[in-house]
Amino acid sequence: MNITLKRTDEQVELVKAMASRNRDVAYQAQAALAEFMSPVLAEVVNQAPTLSNLFSSFSFNADSNPSLPLDLYYDINADDYIKVYSTTVPGGLPTNQVLPTASEMKFTTYRLDSAISFDRRYAAQSRLDVVGKSFTRIAQEVLLKQESTSANLVLGSLADAETNQKSHVKAQADPSIGFTLADFNSLITLAKRINTAWTGGTPEGAIKGITDLLVSPETMEDLRAMAYNPVNTKSSANDADYADSIAAPESYRSSVFTNGGVPELYGIGLMELNELGPNRKFCRLFDTFMNSSSVSGNSALFSAGDDLVIGIDRSRESLIRAVATDAESGAEFSLSADDQYSVRQQKIGYYGSLEEGRMVIDNRVLTGIVVSGH
Repeated sequence: MNITLKRTDEQVELVKAMASRNRDVAYQAQAALAEFMSPVLAEVVNQAPTLSNLFSSFSFNADSNPSLPLDLYYDINADDYIKVYSTTVPGGLPTNQVLPTASEMKFTTYRLDSAISFDRRYAAQSRLDVVGKSFTRIAQEVLLKQESTSANLVLGSLADAETNQKSHVKAQADPSIGFTLADFNSLITLAKRINTAWTGGTPEGAIKGITDLLVSPETMEDLRAMAYNPVNTKSSANDADYADSIAAPESYRSSVFTNGGVPELYGIGLMELNELGPNRKFCRLFDTFMNSSSVSGNSALFSAGDDLVIGIDRSRESLIRAVATDAESGAEFSLSADDQYSVRQQKIGYYGSLEEGRMVIDNRVLTGIVVSGH
């Protein structure tokens, strides 16, 4: 991510004016640049390929009392009561609330903010690169907070998820050989068993069960290795020497070699996260959730050093993000000139923030498989 300001005459003059000795002129120039950059930062935050942007967004007016009509997100014949997971503060632990489906659910929003300052001489010298990187840092810090908040909510909901007496997290078939197509296939089956109709039968419509997989670099390595390693997991009926000698289809192996990676498998998109992997941030967090006495999952299933593959069904609007918009400008991201600095401090500052709330209104969209072979 890199925000770059084009070196046009107008922008050069605007940045120079920010360092003017006339305080009114300087503040007006700073406010004008903030108004110009606010929608740019909102676009950068909303389009970043992160876990937080797997949520479906809807807007509400700032300073209002937002709510969510659960009837519109559930079948009319669904269970009378459901679990809704949400967080009340940025980075907080997810809490679940049992609500009737015929309910208007009120939810808590929180503010994610960031502030930055730089020396006035950079503006006087028209250093557009310094100004651009300052705004980049604001966006990065907000994205980091969004990522932590989203991970807490998703991982906590997954650890506690249980449908039809079946946990949403399962162990892999063979822990000694890493992530295989057999594990991938069993995760798809688990998602389809979880996503049943209210009668327990086949649901209406073609529900896929999983549309996206969140994987670690180690799991992605296993998927790339299918280009040159055998993929069969069943013994040969004729000769034991041929039990593990069946390779992946030629078209798949060629695409992996050609593209240098695996963008999707079985039509399911793959998102690689460095926070996943043995002893990495998200896996340590999931281990904490699984060992909590309040979750219904099997605490012995996941241990320190294990890896996790997360399946998400984005065909159902169950991961919800509510974001506040300014009543005057309609912008989601608010950027203002920071007026706390006096003239003798020789600094120019900016303060940016957005208000949002996240929730999981149906944890059946989350599944996972524990990978112990890394």
